[in-house]
Amino acid sequence: MTEADRFNPFSDRMLALAGLMQALAQVRRIADTGQAHADVVTTALDSVFLIDAGTTAEVYGGTHALRTGLMLLRDYFSGAMPDEQLPRLALAVIQLERRFVRDDDMVARVVDGIRAQSDAAQRLGSSHPDVLNALGALYADTLSHLRPRVLVQGNPHYLGQAPVVAEVRAVLLSAVRSAVLWRQLGGSLWDFLLRKKAMGEAVEELLA
Repeated sequence: MTEADRFNPFSDRMLALAGLMQALAQVRRIADTGQAHADVVTTALDSVFLIDAGTTAEVYGGTHALRTGLMLLRDYFSGAMPDEQLPRLALAVIQLERRFVRDDDMVARVVDGIRAQSDAAQRLGSSHPDVLNALGALYADTLSHLRPRVLVQGNPHYLGQAPVVAEVRAVLLSAVRSAVLWRQLGGSLWDFLLRKKAMGEAVEELLA
């Protein structure tokens, strides 16, 4: 049984997409300000280590933990997205995920790298600087070599600082994790062309 087989494919698909958007909103915030919402980043990074969860919601610690991401999706589907860069970044990560899962060697390296940090994440917390540095280095050594690269715009002052760059890369890794789950649940770019209304309605139900 695969991870996706245990989930409700369409409604849970929106949770995975919310996880993606929520993580990328933090990437944008970190790149612009050098800081993030600690609880939101912890939700994103915890999901990296939850490879075998019982439900989609459990990957993120519950539906309530994805409220910010769900609200971002609601803004997107209603045409009121406040950050024009965020949908473009999400598209880039979704495209990156397609290239990533086709590279078996890279997938194995990423999975091994995550497992190598699992004990430290449990002991210190997934957002501890040591874990952030390790996950950031893992992203730099693997996913960052795929083309085209995911380009994150922000304040050069902060993007010139190694700890900030490590955190950006670690949270990007969590965004890719959500993109992988979204695809496993049947998500595709066709949804945005053919099922946009249904997706918006599902988001509203999850927010209710």
